[in-house]
Amino acid sequence: MLHFNKTYFLLTIFLFVIEVCIALFVHDNFIRPYFGDVLVVILIYCFVKSFLKASVIKTAIGVLLFAFLVETLQYFAIIEILGLQDNRLARTVIGTSFAWEDILAYIFGIALVIVGEKWIRKQSQ
Repeated sequence: MLHFNKTYFLLTIFLFVIEVCIALFVHDNFIRPYFGDVLVVILIYCFVKSFLKASVIKTAIGVLLFAFLVETLQYFAIIEILGLQDNRLARTVIGTSFAWEDILAYIFGIALVIVGEKWIRKQSQ
């Protein structure tokens, strides 16, 4: 089950750099809040697949459930509960407010993963 996949790891690094650039330099009403949320689930998926040999569907569902958990914790103001409201990094990574649009962005991101993985498998046959 444990293994190292260089391709997924490189994708993880690439997506992480994009996410950091979005967080630092993009302050709009679309790319940062929506595209960033789509990318974050793809990033987490690639990170998990970097180290675990698991099925696409199981990994995708696990990542989606994790994203839902984080969003739910935002609803309950986890940042304030943990006393991290003044920590800029924690506020950026965990987030500070629940939004149904984020849930939709996570679903869309995981759908892209599943479709992309299916397309890649079809191309390699």
